[in-house]
Formats: sequence, structure tokens, C-alpha cells
Amino acid sequence: MIGGEKLISDLVGFLYPAYMSFKAIDSVDNADNAQWLTYWTVFAVFSILESTASFLTSFIPFYFYIKIGFFLWLYHPKFMGAQLVYNDVIRPILLPYLEQAKPAKKDK
Repeated sequence: MIGGEKLISDLVGFLYPAYMSFKAIDSVDNADNAQWLTYWTVFAVFSILESTASFLTSFIPFYFYIKIGFFLWLYHPKFMGAQLVYNDVIRPILLPYLEQAKPAKKDK
């Protein structure tokens, strides 16, 4: 399906966050950089999961409206849901792999 609900949900998940990310790049405050970097990490994980489980989305009533609400929750300044998802879900899963990928320290 092109257009319609999918297009709107994709635009909600991309346009405002992209605009705010461009603004954050030029700001001196590092907090907004971390916020938007975290958002894009969660967005990428969600996009990968959504594309691999796309056959299931047709069975979820009002899926694209739920997706819009989820994206709004992720980046809304009152909720900062991306930090919650990253810290409680993504980071604990990926951290052991990141520790294994670190190069071993050489003894001098």
C-alpha cells in the first residue's frame, strides 16, 4: 500500500524528528543530540522489526494509528519514550554483544 495511513505514519515518524535532529546538530546543547540519536536508534530497530513482521501488521486493528501514537510518544518532550525503550529494552539486549566486540587491551 502506497499512501494513506502508512504514508502518514511514516511521515509522523520521520519529518518532525528529522527537523529537530538538524536543529540539534547546530545547537551547543548535547542533551538534544543524545535525545535524537536515541530516537533514531529506536526508530531503526522498530523499522527492522516492522519490516520482518510486516505480515502480522494486517491482523492488528488500527495498526497505523497505534504506530503514529507510538512515534509521538517516542519523541514528545513530555514523555521521552525513546530513552525508556532504549534503556529498558534495546540496551540490555545489545550491551553483551557490544562488550564482546570491544578489542582486547594489550598489556604494556
